[in-house]
Amino acid sequence: MTKARAYFQLIKFRLSFTVAFSSALGYLLGSATPSWGRALLVLLGGLLVTGAANIINQIFEKDLDKLMRRTENRPLPTGRLSPTEAWVFCVLLAVVGLGMLAYYFNPLSAALSLLSLILYGFIYTPLKTVSPVCVAVGAIPGGLPPLIGWVAATGYIGEAAWVLFGIQFMWQFPHFWAIAWVADDDYKRAGFKMLPTPGERDLRTAFQIMTYTVLLIPVSLLPLVLGISGRTSAVVALVCGVLFTLLTVRLMRTQDRKAALSIMFASFLYLPIVQIALLLDKV
Repeated sequence: MTKARAYFQLIKFRLSFTVAFSSALGYLLGSATPSWGRALLVLLGGLLVTGAANIINQIFEKDLDKLMRRTENRPLPTGRLSPTEAWVFCVLLAVVGLGMLAYYFNPLSAALSLLSLILYGFIYTPLKTVSPVCVAVGAIPGGLPPLIGWVAATGYIGEAAWVLFGIQFMWQFPHFWAIAWVADDDYKRAGFKMLPTPGERDLRTAFQIMTYTVLLIPVSLLPLVLGISGRTSAVVALVCGVLFTLLTVRLMRTQDRKAALSIMFASFLYLPIVQIALLLDKV
């Protein structure tokens, strides 16, 4: 049971489920006749591939994870699992997840999922100790899940797929930077360079967080402009975007951890609310 619990912790279930959930929403938005069963298959395939990407991240960072309080008890730093065991589990999850997407849906959705895994595990992860540009790189695999879900439903990358990607891509910046602000002391112990200017919790960083949050508003309205969804979801996106932005203004004023924590929690709520509103507007 201890071993099984360690394997479960390795996939970062809550994070992986959140990512896979946006893939399932992308599938439902893209499907002409949505099937909940097939949406669950997209979710499961996405969950397995995302879990594999998270394992690669932890294998490469196992020594750095020992330096941070938030990660020191993970399975690899504590020795509950070996890197070899983690690699075997990672490959198994990736093969099954990619195979499901290719077999039940189409090869393009599997190829995009593989691209996302490579970007996250082998490019974004090592960049975290090199340059703050890692956040922009990480935002690409972070934004791909709803696009992958749309492709699973349609078989092609259409205009709507890019819009869904754009919303989740832009959301990544305030989301990542708020987390980095809150966990800055831990990140510095590991040598991670996540904050944009240059790794400091200052007015310039707060301004960049606000800038990307403001830019998220027009991007979130593109589904209405392009006729992908209706006015109701646009109103929801606008209200959520304005409230989100107000929190970043507060961070600019105070530059404290409490304000960053508010942005972090708001980011967890913003994305599913907007995406579910898009889906309900379609129904």
